[in-house]
Amino acid sequence: MIRKTIAAAAVLSAVIGFTANATAADYKVALGNLIDSDVRSWAQSDTVVNAIKEQNKSSAALSQADIDAKDKQWRAETKGGDQKMINAVLANSLSAYLKDVKEKSQGKYTEIFVMDMKGLNVGQSDVTSDYWQGDEAKWQKTYGAGPAGVLIDEVEFDDSSQTYQSQVSVAIVDPATKEPIGAVTVGVNVEMLE
Repeated sequence: MIRKTIAAAAVLSAVIGFTANATAADYKVALGNLIDSDVRSWAQSDTVVNAIKEQNKSSAALSQADIDAKDKQWRAETKGGDQKMINAVLANSLSAYLKDVKEKSQGKYTEIFVMDMKGLNVGQSDVTSDYWQGDEAKWQKTYGAGPAGVLIDEVEFDDSSQTYQSQVSVAIVDPATKEPIGAVTVGVNVEMLE
């Protein structure tokens, strides 16, 4: 993993024009700019905010045992057979919106998923390996960090797409209260950064 991350940083430097002395912070600046110039605009849309608020109504009452059971069901469905839970999420209007955002990015975004106040998937462009993200930094360091929460992960080589990617995660904020209501994670093909 370390070799892939180091190699990714070297390729990223070359791809987006950094010098040989470029640091890991350079790609984080480029990804930060992408968050500010694009991600926040569609991630704070009424479609995203309203979907999270709606799911938060039912998620608020879930115990950790309920969350674990839902996550276990999701993981089982990713292995095949009946995919009732996965299909329900992929068929909702938020997932349709996220698929459209991904498609319009013309390869810049490799995946997008939105999480609620408990870290549960609300909508997604592609199937995630699990349903509960609440035990992961992508939710803890965004929703859990407050309205300005942002996480930019290391660049890694993704075998499935054969691209160098980073995941960026951002807290989603209720425009009325200015409080976080959920989060979004976006896989970014760093070779397409400007």
